[in-house]
Amino acid sequence: MMAKSAQAAIRPVLLCGGAGSRLWPLSRELYPKQYLPLCSERSMLQDTALRVEAGDRFAAPLVVCNQDHRFIVAEQLRQGGVKPAGIILEPVGRNTAAACAVAALEMAEADPDSLMLVLPADHAVTDVPAFLDAVDVARRAASVGYLVTFGVQPTGPETGYGYIRRGAALSGVPGAFRVQEFVEKPPRATAERYVAGGEHAWNSGMFLFSAGQFVAELERHAPAVLAAARRALEKGSTDLEFLRLDADAFTACPAVSIDTAVMEKTDSAAVVPGEFGWTDVGAWSALWEVGAKDKRGNVAIGDVITEDSDRCYVRSDGALTAVVGLNDAVVVVTDDAVLVSSKDKVQQVKTVVERLRRDGRTEAVSHRRVHRPWGSYQSVHNGDRFQVKCLVVNPGNRLSLQRHHHRAEHWVVVQGTALVTRGEEQSMVYENESVYIPIGAVHRLENPGKVPLHIIEVQSGSYLGEDDIVRLEDVYGRVKA
Repeated sequence: MMAKSAQAAIRPVLLCGGAGSRLWPLSRELYPKQYLPLCSERSMLQDTALRVEAGDRFAAPLVVCNQDHRFIVAEQLRQGGVKPAGIILEPVGRNTAAACAVAALEMAEADPDSLMLVLPADHAVTDVPAFLDAVDVARRAASVGYLVTFGVQPTGPETGYGYIRRGAALSGVPGAFRVQEFVEKPPRATAERYVAGGEHAWNSGMFLFSAGQFVAELERHAPAVLAAARRALEKGSTDLEFLRLDADAFTACPAVSIDTAVMEKTDSAAVVPGEFGWTDVGAWSALWEVGAKDKRGNVAIGDVITEDSDRCYVRSDGALTAVVGLNDAVVVVTDDAVLVSSKDKVQQVKTVVERLRRDGRTEAVSHRRVHRPWGSYQSVHNGDRFQVKCLVVNPGNRLSLQRHHHRAEHWVVVQGTALVTRGEEQSMVYENESVYIPIGAVHRLENPGKVPLHIIEVQSGSYLGEDDIVRLEDVYGRVKA
């Protein structure tokens, strides 16, 4: 194999797709697990980005995310002090091969030999130094032409992960091995045999390879994926700080994983096994595994009391939650839903979410607090022909210039100062003051101050849906020129 520079830059490629439906009711379609603080005070995206901070070892990250989450991603990276090299927007999810194909094409155009470290943004790593040591080994293997995956030393016969069987050691790259075989999620007896044998590792779904070689392997093994990704880039457009892929071209891309598209077919696959406290946080039981436990093995987060209970995961994001006499249970409380499950059945939470979707329940899609590029809103009360919301507008931000066909709005400022546009007039509205927006009136709400603006909004009318918004002007690109 042709040797490449051992000093080639490593650019992290952060994959932010995935719905995280097994972590309902905390993870939801419009705000999935990668944007939640599940393993630390930071979101999983922030933890992943900060794990590979730009410096001597890494370049600034390239981020691939769902277009509906673009402002969440941009704001969380800003809050974490991370300046990305770019944020690529997927119009639909097409699995990891398509996302990585787009990133590789973007990188290879500048430098085919540049190395890309593919990291799902919803994985946890508790031993970062050990992880970075594994990256250094993988870098040496990638620099001599291998496509490297990271294997995780199994801690038990896990049936929810794929496995990698390692082959011969790579010459000149201590700690790296050829891949002998990829194995899909096995039955328990097979998993037990793998763990006892010592030749298999969990497939982490993290990879390191050169952008140019990955493009070449896609051309050889998955040309339809590469062609669709190339068309999506060529027909894409710049939208504020984002690169928006062409919807038709990307939708036509086959939805396959990197493993299926390339790694299982190439003769250049290598694996670096390691022990760095990895989990894909695929279910509530995984969070119990990595959580801080009390003397009875309980993980308690939020306003929680446990009594005569063992090995439980209990989390409350609001109301006081008391658990009495439960063993090996999961209890999760949000402001609009409660989950109670035995720990060995948490994989079935996904079927609850599917049922909610079939029934048209909004609890599958969003929380009561809905994030917007300007801040957030939360529904407080709904009634016949009226609705009450709490709006929080971040400093220096503004809503779109808009009007409604079916509802009037009454705004009461409870904290901060509002600049209100109503028709041709603009006025400052201070704490404990209010303003009325009639049906059909052109209006806008802005926060010119340095503290968050809190508004109580009372809507009244015949229809109160979020689709009754006619945007006339918008600084966030939600109105086409």
